[in-house]
Amino acid sequence: MTLLTLPLRYARAKWLRTGLLTAVFTLGVASMTGLWQVSALIGDSFERKLISYGANILVTPKRDTLQVSYGGYSLGDVTLEEHWIDLPEALAGIEAMPLRANVAVVAPKLLGVTRLAGQAVAVVGVDWEQELALKGYWEAEGDLPSGQNDLLAGSTLAARLGLRPGQTLAIDGRDFRVSGLLLPTGSDDDTVLFAPLAFVQEFTGKRDQAAFLEVAALCAGCPIEEIVEQLQAALPGTEVRALRQVAESRMYAVHFAQNLAFSVSLVILVTACAMIIMSMLSAVAERRKEIGIMRAVGFSRASVFAVFLTEALAIGLPSGAIGYAAGHVLARYVLEQLHLEDVAAVDFSLMLCLAAALAAALTAGLAATFPAWKASRVEPAEALVAL
Repeated sequence: MTLLTLPLRYARAKWLRTGLLTAVFTLGVASMTGLWQVSALIGDSFERKLISYGANILVTPKRDTLQVSYGGYSLGDVTLEEHWIDLPEALAGIEAMPLRANVAVVAPKLLGVTRLAGQAVAVVGVDWEQELALKGYWEAEGDLPSGQNDLLAGSTLAARLGLRPGQTLAIDGRDFRVSGLLLPTGSDDDTVLFAPLAFVQEFTGKRDQAAFLEVAALCAGCPIEEIVEQLQAALPGTEVRALRQVAESRMYAVHFAQNLAFSVSLVILVTACAMIIMSMLSAVAERRKEIGIMRAVGFSRASVFAVFLTEALAIGLPSGAIGYAAGHVLARYVLEQLHLEDVAAVDFSLMLCLAAALAAALTAGLAATFPAWKASRVEPAEALVAL
């Protein structure tokens, strides 16, 4: 008998106990590694998913206004000179920002007014790709627009004009197709007609200009104040304002998800270690006579300690490898359930699998240290009593 054959013989003799303990520890490692992978990805990917629920920074041109009042009667604020954002220049400035990677979406807007069926209608020019990325919550009767001849009508406006999907509308001598009717959002989107930005720029005579920019920025890696400062420096002549309530609520959601994943992983790790400790203590109590005989035939206390420690390592090593593979599958499933699979990818790493196996073996060994030490304290006299 050697220090390696003894644990293997006992594992075969108590195969059910060994199998159950290995399964429990594997489940713990799988849950922990799966949640660890999710928490490592969830910060950036979760925030990228949240950008589809609206902007958190608003960029508007500076305006000269004058408050007019006379004889106790106020005429309100009067705009002395209307300003616009030069869109190519603004986009070039944003591209040159040091924190450009944190600016996920830039959705320009230009407002115009036209008449349809004898009624004045507000037309909002948008870049369809950027707008749809920013308004992932939009749902429409019919199709969401994709081309330069598509329109999207707000629900209130569509009801007022009697619009329907697929209908053709003529605006400024050009025919457009109403691709869909926006379902009620409870916002100003319900009352306007969305059209391609290039067309609105053309018919309002404001080529390459925008009334304002809605920006969705990723704030997980840096404070939103830094992004605002860089946007302000990149876009002179504008006012950059962070929608702090939106930004803070998103960061709270991201941090809550990360902390929850870490807390659950920690609980699972502690539970798995407790299972090993209880199981090994039970094995020590069950095998006291065997330990006494081992001591009587010449096994040192260090040898007995090594036998029990080897049993724990033999459980932890395969549990870590299998648990990492299972945790990889679990992480992919969790990301799918959170609808984050399109913005986050979990890659299988052989090096991390080996590291997980070694870490699990080390954890199991540490958890078995006290039971192994207790086993090494059994005196040979106990074997003689048992015989």
